[in-house]
Amino acid sequence: MTTDRSATARACANIALVKYWGKRDAARNLPAAGSLSLTLDALTTVTTVRFDDALPADRMILGGEAAPEAAMIRARAFLDRVRALAGLTSPASIETMNHFPTASGLASSASGFAALALAATRAAGLELDGPALSRLARQGSGSAARSIYGGFVRMEAGTRADGEDAYAHPIAAPELAARVRMIVCEVGGGAPKTHGSRDAMEHCAATSPLYDAWVALVPRDLAAAEAAVHRGDLEALGELAEANALAMHASAIAARPAIIYWQPATLAALAEVRALRAAGRGAWATMDAGPHVKVLTSADDAAEVALTMAAVPGITAVTIAAAGGPAELLP
Repeated sequence: MTTDRSATARACANIALVKYWGKRDAARNLPAAGSLSLTLDALTTVTTVRFDDALPADRMILGGEAAPEAAMIRARAFLDRVRALAGLTSPASIETMNHFPTASGLASSASGFAALALAATRAAGLELDGPALSRLARQGSGSAARSIYGGFVRMEAGTRADGEDAYAHPIAAPELAARVRMIVCEVGGGAPKTHGSRDAMEHCAATSPLYDAWVALVPRDLAAAEAAVHRGDLEALGELAEANALAMHASAIAARPAIIYWQPATLAALAEVRALRAAGRGAWATMDAGPHVKVLTSADDAAEVALTMAAVPGITAVTIAAAGGPAELLP
């Protein structure tokens, strides 16, 4: 008789407003500094995990096709952690679908590993609390630790070598979460990015003369951003988020050789965001490790901001996202 245990989970991607860029311990995926993010309802991953003794080996289907070997290696390592926690040896099947472009700079690893953490632990018979699930998700992808929760989320870098104090927690700000919007502007059709985040972080830390200054900046930005969230001050949060994103990219551009994610449409989009502000609209840009521009705005301004950004040459898709909820199990 074989065992066959499965669970399905959905998680939302998140966009960091104070960026995660750099690690203090790559082996444990421990961040060099904290971060603060907004979980987005429009960018979701749905993942089913099934542990089954009848399977010959672990397997993974990503977007309806066999996952690339690199993705399979990361997933297998993650499953091994879950098996160790649960005392299992059974192989597992993973079927996962990102409902937005994968590996293009839109945080698919965040929603992907958050959904995998919840589905795999429940399929293995484990019920982890939020901090434990966040710590586990972090070991798959640093930003996944934040996608365990909805709304505004703060990630603690921690100081312990074992990473037990490096996990995320939600920031209670229901009024601001209800009125904030993020306009996700895809550049280049969501094609895979040229530099993976992990390798780019390591290269930046090793070669960029601006990296140490970036790490030193983050705690100040983090404190100011959390204070703005608590005050419900979207303008202060937006100004800080845009400055923080540009500082992160400055450290990457200063690496040797440079890591440049931007495309011409990225610069055009940034210029349009500034033009929107000059016209009196609340609009602030942020960017992750990719060419896409995300625009922080309000529910009142979202439709106009989205329409304006869609007209920028090179912007191939625009999505209006509200604050998303926490990772959840599906029937």
